[in-house]
Amino acid sequence: MDRNTIIAIILMVVVMSVGLTLQSTLFAPPPPEATATQSDTSTSLASDSVASGQSSSLADSQTIPVMDASSTLVALGESPSSQRFTYETGVFIIEFDPAGAGISSIRLKKHLDKGEPVELLFNDEKTPVSFLMYVGDDINRPIVHPFSYRIEGNKVIFSRMFALANPDGSASDNTFTVEKTYNFSENDYLFELGIEIRNSKNLSVPLNLNGYAYTLAFEPQLGPEFYQTPDGNYTYRRFYTEMNGKKQTVKLKDGKYETSDFISWAAITSKYFSVIGIPYTRTKVTLTESKTVDIPLESRMYFSRPTIKMASNTDLYRFYLGPQLKENLAVYNDPSQNGFGLKDLNLENALDSGSWLGWLENILKWLLTLFHKMVPNWGVAIILLTILIKVILQPFSKKSLESTSKMQALNPQMEELRAKYKDNPTKLNQEMGELYKREKINPLGGCLPMLLQFPIFIALYGLLNKHFELRGAMFIPGWIEDLSIPESIINFAPLKLPLIGSDLRLLPLLYGASMIFSFKISQTGSQQGGMTGKIMMYGMPIMFFFVLYNAPSGLLLYWMVMNVISIGQQMFVNYRRKHKKATSAPTANAKSFGPKRSSKR
Repeated sequence: MDRNTIIAIILMVVVMSVGLTLQSTLFAPPPPEATATQSDTSTSLASDSVASGQSSSLADSQTIPVMDASSTLVALGESPSSQRFTYETGVFIIEFDPAGAGISSIRLKKHLDKGEPVELLFNDEKTPVSFLMYVGDDINRPIVHPFSYRIEGNKVIFSRMFALANPDGSASDNTFTVEKTYNFSENDYLFELGIEIRNSKNLSVPLNLNGYAYTLAFEPQLGPEFYQTPDGNYTYRRFYTEMNGKKQTVKLKDGKYETSDFISWAAITSKYFSVIGIPYTRTKVTLTESKTVDIPLESRMYFSRPTIKMASNTDLYRFYLGPQLKENLAVYNDPSQNGFGLKDLNLENALDSGSWLGWLENILKWLLTLFHKMVPNWGVAIILLTILIKVILQPFSKKSLESTSKMQALNPQMEELRAKYKDNPTKLNQEMGELYKREKINPLGGCLPMLLQFPIFIALYGLLNKHFELRGAMFIPGWIEDLSIPESIINFAPLKLPLIGSDLRLLPLLYGASMIFSFKISQTGSQQGGMTGKIMMYGMPIMFFFVLYNAPSGLLLYWMVMNVISIGQQMFVNYRRKHKKATSAPTANAKSFGPKRSSKR
């Protein structure tokens, strides 16, 4: 294999690596323009509560007392029970916490994690529960007083009376009631949250800290529980917003993003699940991300409501917490398909899927699903899809092997030219070009067919890296029990190794070994050797070993099976080549050493 071919192969690998990176980061499709709207419906909180912005005969110009940083709230009346309780719908198992009227757990009945409903709130005892209210925009001051509650049909209603504290800590006479109403539909992953605040007097609600009445929070993290991989390529949390019908990818600065512009929705997404917050009043939206000891990554969403200039006010929020599947998100574009009668929310724009090869990805997804229907095991389906792809690509692989073989046959002549023109590179290139032309060989013929395979490789990378049905899909019990995550045979935490982490994985080792063996047998009979040959044989497998070490098992399974098939093909080619030489040798010897015809007459 000559130097130009080696350079071409190295460039090919670089192109492939860059392509894979671009696939997951830079080529998200532009979302269709749309604006989320609120639909009036009898089941909506908006239809049976005070509309946001409704006045109680109070002038907007009334001066609202400003709270200082030391201001606190005093809960009035007898303290209700703070015992957590469970509420269920057709899709949710929800654990409410009366302390703050928040939610400590949301599990999805129809999606499992190790046989149990998947948990969509990733928290611990040290972090606040979700959907708490904070005083003003100070996210260090949660309202965690116990609320009384009642359940009315599909609504869970919390309420508590408060007063501002006097300097001595006693309750002032400026009292108000906070009522939080959660409204569910039996089969929707979306629910409504209404926050009503009523003053006891015909005065403005006395909540005014930094120009904000309260902040509603989703925190600390979208589940299920996860641990960041060292490369961060396969497990992530991303932020999106939609403004004026256009999806925006949020880039945090110093771990924070903040906007007071009106947004249709804000989303935190992972590969498989998302939480989407939909405010129906102008709020300050804050998105934050931070690393902690107990939770490796915290992604939080805050909606800060400006000061309320009336005695009674209700704000409406909607939240989607569910799978990253178009069929679950798009139902909120058609009032007949969801329990709230909502339309044109365009939540599917929050999907973290699709690419410049989305059409090819969809074809491969259809084939993968077809194989799974034939054999109900996603691991076997991946193997069958790999075999089909290998069959389709066989003509290109054959052409590549033929071109490589021709190049290897020219090695003796090329070595002669290199020796003859070692001091004249220009003449050497000219003579080698003439040799290629005379023998009708394209020096890149072995690489160009492989470049044609790249779109399939990139589309498969996208598909197997985030295909929802691979979540929790078992291939081999006791080893590969979830094709959507890396497998592990030994965990040696808390010890952590660079680039590897705390797990010893068998699939990357098998994959690297198959690459080395593939290179080794493909060079049998060739003149490739020395340092360049060793770099090709060992350098590339080692590089890909680390690149794909934390890849999902399904993706690595595809690559490894593809290597095994290639090894089988190459072994067959080498056998035929060896057999052909063995059968042609006696004929050649007979011609050389057979009896000679006498020259005498």
